[in-house]
Amino acid sequence: MTPTPLVHVLDDDTSMRLAVSSLLRSVGMEVATHGSVQEFLAAPRPDVTGCLVLDIRLPGISGLEFQSQLAAHGIQLPVVLMTGHGDIPMTVQGMKAGAVDFLTKPFRDQDMLDAVSAAVERDRAQRAQRHEAQDTVARYQSLSPREQQVMALVTAGLLNKQIAGELGISEITVKIHRGATMRKMGARTLPELVRMADALGLRRPA
Repeated sequence: MTPTPLVHVLDDDTSMRLAVSSLLRSVGMEVATHGSVQEFLAAPRPDVTGCLVLDIRLPGISGLEFQSQLAAHGIQLPVVLMTGHGDIPMTVQGMKAGAVDFLTKPFRDQDMLDAVSAAVERDRAQRAQRHEAQDTVARYQSLSPREQQVMALVTAGLLNKQIAGELGISEITVKIHRGATMRKMGARTLPELVRMADALGLRRPA
């Protein structure tokens, strides 16, 4: 069963936190509210799909400043920005920093729902990409040193005969290692193996 998305709402305005929280819960989302950056950082953040609805105007550090620091805190949540004092420069800065949307208070309920839905979908897609990347690394690490060599040479475009000469082994042995590499990596085709090599950043011989 897929966990319900968790939306973090960070705003020092209590009435706004309650309003956004009520709106999001009405469509079946889980919500955690926070009145300050410190409160948000101290709160538990379950490893589930979600996003951060972040107010621009916060006591101490601004929402834009905190947005730029999320990665340093190990937080990869997509951000929806909101403010009652929005202007074009702030909008541009926030969007350039990767915000999914920027809402000026008072905003329509549907605009918030649309923005949060888009942010949750972005997080779901990014999580899938990270999981795929981690799986590819784990598969590569399961290869023997020789199989890793063969993978690098195969994905560099060398023929079995050329790989045999490069490694000083028989062509039949190359075929065996190549087959084992394809199987362990879960690659059905050579182009698929090449994409995996690219994702791994394998250094290919000239």
